Amino acid sequence: MRFRIGILDAARARAHALSQRGALFPWRTINGQEASAYYAAGTAQYHIDADIAYAMCKYADVCADENFLLTEALPVLVETARLWVDLGFFRGPERSFHIHSVTGPDEYSAVVNNNLYTNLMARMNLMRAAQAVLTLAEVDPGKYADLAAELGVTECEVTSWQEAATAMYIPYHEWFGVHPQDEDFLKREVWDLAGTPIEKLPLLLHYHPLVIYRFQVLKQADAILALFLAGESFTPEEKRADYEYYEPITTGDSTLSAVVQAIIAAEVGYQDRALESFMEGAFVDLADLHHNTGEGVHIASAGGVWNALVYGFAGLRDHNGDITFDPRLPEGWEALRFAFKLRGSRVRAELTANQLILTLEVGPGGKVSVRGQEIEVTGHEPVRIPLFGQGLRLPTLTGHVPLIHGRPANADEVTIGLPTDPVE
Repeated sequence: MRFRIGILDAARARAHALSQRGALFPWRTINGQEASAYYAAGTAQYHIDADIAYAMCKYADVCADENFLLTEALPVLVETARLWVDLGFFRGPERSFHIHSVTGPDEYSAVVNNNLYTNLMARMNLMRAAQAVLTLAEVDPGKYADLAAELGVTECEVTSWQEAATAMYIPYHEWFGVHPQDEDFLKREVWDLAGTPIEKLPLLLHYHPLVIYRFQVLKQADAILALFLAGESFTPEEKRADYEYYEPITTGDSTLSAVVQAIIAAEVGYQDRALESFMEGAFVDLADLHHNTGEGVHIASAGGVWNALVYGFAGLRDHNGDITFDPRLPEGWEALRFAFKLRGSRVRAELTANQLILTLEVGPGGKVSVRGQEIEVTGHEPVRIPLFGQGLRLPTLTGHVPLIHGRPANADEVTIGLPTDPVE
């Protein structure tokens, strides 16, 4: 996070180069300068601004470090909020707020209007920036005055962030019953993944981007990623419908995808597929599934494995710092153990088929929710919460062709599995 803060001036310069206000952080960088050669799948991924803001807010929420958000991180929140208000525009008599000509996480769709993930994350960015500025004005008027003088923040500007966030356009198609990945995504022809020859996968190595861009086909989780990071914006029914639509047309050509798909598959009830996706993520480098581990370990995918275990199988969610659990321990797994932050305290969790055990290790503790039941975690004695089953278990998703880097999963020569001892 401090690396991002340290390159804020370069991000400001990048925004200026693209004729925008605020700051636009680079998609690829070493020294703060944009190092992406292909703007359509690189620089156009404006959502990186919101991703950085999200990370800073997430840290502040779970570690109870509001001071960080109101001091070091605040210029980043301000400048990224400015970018979104300048980039987007109000449209129609209802004055909904739209963001055009951006690329979402899925690099098989580029320069689109109203990417679902981008709009949802931008909305969060705008809301949290406004909240942080208003909080600072309330708790420390002197520092707020310094901020206003240094960055030129005005009450009118903060109000504009709130107005844009409130009016943000979130695409939804009533007839299909799903959220379109972008404004025109559902109008395209669906790529026939099942009928694509194995030797033509991964797609990006065999088809020109302009061909791929014309189809409904995903390199990696995009709308499904929105279901995870902005999960509070969807109903359970919407999450299941969106997952069922996008999972069969996702190639898995990116190592960033499987772990996210595992999390949502577990949540909506496709637990067998969740385990398959987890295995794909866990063995990206251990089994060199993408045939490129020799060029470097996939660090983001490795971090995603922890996310798949904790957010997927343990069912943890931490929206706005509120910790909830709805476990989905795979059949045959004896236990899953991990630690997590609870408003700055450290708690150890152990999940089995029949119970969730929470033990306070450091700090005063606090409250969590387990399937709607409020649980207080304080003192030194473990808190044992009985569980009745591991959630909904749906049959295999119809039409899905599990892929491991362009090959049907059952055709892979590597046999992968996990030990029966507790995973920790």
